[in-house]
Amino acid sequence: MKTYINNKMRKWKKGFSLIIYPLTFSVALASCSDWSDHYNGTDELEGGGQTLWNELQSNPQLSDFCEVLSNTMVFRHHKKTPVSYAQMLNGGQSFTVVAPLNGTFDKSALLQLVQTNQGDSVVEKSFIHNHLSRTTTSLNGEKQSMLLLNGKHAVVEAGKIEGVDIATPNIHASNGILHIANTRLPYRYNLYEALCDIQEFSNIGSFLRQYEEDYFDAENSVSSGIIEGVPVYVDSVVVERNRMLEQIGLINAEDSVYWVVAPSTQGWQTAWDMVKDYFVYDEKVLRRDSLQQFWTTRALLDDGIYNLTDQKSTKDSLISVQYNRRRPNWHVFYKPFEPNGILNGAEVVECSNGILYKTSVWPFTPEQTFFRELWTEGEDESHITAENLCSHVRMSVAADSISENSFLDVIPSSTTAQWSMTFKIDNNLSGTYDIAVVVLPQTVTGKKAANPNKFKATINYIDTNGGKKSFNCNNKQFETNPEKVDTVWVAEGFKFPTCNYAQEAIKSELKIDCSITSRENLKFAREMYIDCIYLRPHRE
Repeated sequence: MKTYINNKMRKWKKGFSLIIYPLTFSVALASCSDWSDHYNGTDELEGGGQTLWNELQSNPQLSDFCEVLSNTMVFRHHKKTPVSYAQMLNGGQSFTVVAPLNGTFDKSALLQLVQTNQGDSVVEKSFIHNHLSRTTTSLNGEKQSMLLLNGKHAVVEAGKIEGVDIATPNIHASNGILHIANTRLPYRYNLYEALCDIQEFSNIGSFLRQYEEDYFDAENSVSSGIIEGVPVYVDSVVVERNRMLEQIGLINAEDSVYWVVAPSTQGWQTAWDMVKDYFVYDEKVLRRDSLQQFWTTRALLDDGIYNLTDQKSTKDSLISVQYNRRRPNWHVFYKPFEPNGILNGAEVVECSNGILYKTSVWPFTPEQTFFRELWTEGEDESHITAENLCSHVRMSVAADSISENSFLDVIPSSTTAQWSMTFKIDNNLSGTYDIAVVVLPQTVTGKKAANPNKFKATINYIDTNGGKKSFNCNNKQFETNPEKVDTVWVAEGFKFPTCNYAQEAIKSELKIDCSITSRENLKFAREMYIDCIYLRPHRE
């Protein structure tokens, strides 16, 4: 008794390509008869007694297409099998085939490609799979969509498929339907393919391809049990995925619609050379060059991808996939098509799952995208790296003017204590900032207005060699206004020589020193309410 296994060719779901195939594939393909035994099912279509392959061979106008099918091998898990698509179409699996007439495509170029190590898989995906579907689809005058083996959705309407005239439609075979087309069907890149395969975007594509990987999905595979302690599967699922797309947007998903804005080669390189200076890590950081390359590229890419399901009105504004409601002013780009808008003058490149907007330059500024304001919340005790001659209490007050509705109450150990408190600063770039301490008036807790605070500030940082450095903010004494939320700028135009982005080690700090002398006890208050440390990108 024969066992029939349904071998699904390819699906696309949420940006993942699912290839399903038997783990015993190499055994099943030992001979053509084994292939037929494995795939000849009982679900033959009503129609002619000939297979799709027989129908193709019987038409001399399709000989070029037949030759390419005969010379293109089926791939499984990125490996070429000994089975051709001619054999596939001569078996029991059901297909719809759209066959282009002789002379309407470059047969010689395709045959040359299948002789190379990588070109054969390219021919399979961009040509063979672009003319085959696992669904049996007839031309009946109604507009419909046909899912091709490469995951593309072909539009089927009266007398046309993907806009190509069909010379002879609806030829029924024992294992599917054949349509004869006047020319090959157009292959439309999806956005991911466009970035990876179009030479003008090669810098972006080479970065993205580094994160492609396959893994075996045991949960969705069909198990036949355990033999000698080893699980055996009759239908195995291998998932092709790109880990980077999970972070920046699933632009390879054929069932989604995205917009992407990207500069061509020179525009990208110019922007990259400028942005990399914001991601200079010190020499003691492992793989510092790789980190610089990674975060520079992410800085250029992250805000250039937009999921159309997230947009309210693309004429008014676009929000990138990085948008977060906690920071509603970030990752939003207004009037994108108007002068100075990010898409103004961009060239439209139609893709199968959206639009690629090609620009000559990177259409953003650092401040619009990655070079952002930074806050270190005073009440976040995990950011306190040192304290001396004081204690502290976290306080909560609901007020629009107070960051995160909380602050740190610094309580001196005595009436004469020259206390100090040091806070670490996370994620600073190797850029120029204005740095402030935000101090609250004591009236926020219902007290009467107290005296102002007086303090000094010191910025601790790391130089490019990994050495510890300090800047005493010109040894200036800072006084607060006790009647308002006071943003005290302790440094303006301070340049960090190194980047601390996405690092766990403490690299940057701000130290606050109470600087009230005993003679000034009646003039200044030692107790201090610290809301946050605030870093603002400095603009010349």
